[in-house]
Amino acid sequence: MFENLQDRLGSVLKGLTGRGALSEADVSAALREVRRALLEADVALEVVRDFTAKVKEKAVGADVLKSIKPGQMVVKIVHDELVEMLGAEGVTIDLNAPSPVVIMMVGLQGSGKTTTTGKIAARLTNRDRKRVLMASLDTRRPAAQEQLKQIGEQTKVDTLPVIKGQDPVAIAKRAVQAAKLGGHDVVILDTAGRTHIDEPLMVEMADIRKVSNPHEILLVADSLTGQDAVNLARNFDSRVGITGLVLTRMDGDGRGGAALSMRAVTGKPIKLIGTGEKMDALEEFHPKRIADRILGMGDIVSLVEKAAETIDADKARAMAEKMAKGKFDLNDMAEQLKQMQNMGGMGGIMGMMPGMGGMKDKLAAAGMDDSVFKRQLAIISSMTRYERAHPDVLKNSRKKRIAAGSGTSAADINKLLKMHRQMADMMKAMGGKGKGKMKQMMSMLGGGGGMPGGLPGGMGGMPDLSKLDANQLAELQKQAGSLGGGMPGGLPGLGGPKLPGLGGFGKGKK
Repeated sequence: MFENLQDRLGSVLKGLTGRGALSEADVSAALREVRRALLEADVALEVVRDFTAKVKEKAVGADVLKSIKPGQMVVKIVHDELVEMLGAEGVTIDLNAPSPVVIMMVGLQGSGKTTTTGKIAARLTNRDRKRVLMASLDTRRPAAQEQLKQIGEQTKVDTLPVIKGQDPVAIAKRAVQAAKLGGHDVVILDTAGRTHIDEPLMVEMADIRKVSNPHEILLVADSLTGQDAVNLARNFDSRVGITGLVLTRMDGDGRGGAALSMRAVTGKPIKLIGTGEKMDALEEFHPKRIADRILGMGDIVSLVEKAAETIDADKARAMAEKMAKGKFDLNDMAEQLKQMQNMGGMGGIMGMMPGMGGMKDKLAAAGMDDSVFKRQLAIISSMTRYERAHPDVLKNSRKKRIAAGSGTSAADINKLLKMHRQMADMMKAMGGKGKGKMKQMMSMLGGGGGMPGGLPGGMGGMPDLSKLDANQLAELQKQAGSLGGGMPGGLPGLGGPKLPGLGGFGKGKK
């Protein structure tokens, strides 16, 4: 998500911050590159023009150009305008209405409406403890109603029984009535789509709105829509009236132009983003965090939240106790690698760590990607329980057997063992001296030792972020920012920003 834009803007703005003084010509030249970067990211031309005009108006003032650090001031202005473009902070689905709250899902065919309907229903059921009824109004697409029924069975959410021959408007009316009689808090109407916007579709949407009186009308759009996103959003907003946007396939788009364009054109907030196929792959959209990530400032709060969602507290506590005693075997290492995979892999974690966004290219060049973790896990899985607990017994004969079982080589096993020794040494060091800022940061996170390489929250208790006040979160962000690229030990096996300890795990390395 936004990887291309992050890379381009990062290099442009880095050139500004590296200078002691700036002229108006310097700012104009940089903004031309910003403009080009936004257009290449599929942001609509009218949105790009408006954005760069606002930035230039604020950036060429005397207060900025004559300030002590003009480059940083310009970066701040770009950041603030990105936040403004992306919309208000923390806007999510509004349930503040008499039950049943009606949510109407609209969008083109293939945008992911039905899957997103299931994701929202599961989210409201599991997180908000709401009783939800889903209803498919799509009588055109074959098996559309059956698909929603299967999603309902999978997520344990009620679906409206299908009556053959009913038109979408009649189904909508019946769904609202059934929700009232059944004591449901929320009813979600999954409407039909078309391959393109046409008049019959808009008439049908308007009629459904009239009979169901929805509190929320969410436009579901594929983030890969690109430049067409603007016309799509305008048409649905003008004819049906939308209250918010849900962008799907955000995990598969390195550009992100649709997110920037649709919000700017409609003025309606992006409420949720789909980040994968699974039913829990739905996230709230946080403009400031996204702007931070686009400009390479990291997103430590999202990283902590992701850790809180994916890390097993009991396992973390047990491992923290082992590490406190200086113990770290290959079972522990495998657990750490799995945690990293669950948190989005190397790329996902790097993108959220302050000062580490540029590290992804270095890792890719070294051949260090998520496939390496899979290979390492395969090697560990091919060992016996005793070998995982006592890696020192791994001599040549055992290595040959493990290599055959995992489809790797003895050299790969040696690299894995070297990486394990580095991580074990790191664990011992984290139990002693040199914690510095990391120790201070971890104490705010609820204790624990941190993941190997200092990923916050990997060990020990994770905090309930809702209980942290604004000052504590600000301090957490400050501590994370001060760590930058020099986090103690770097990521597992990386040893810090210079990347010692890759051990030649990359493609073609020895």
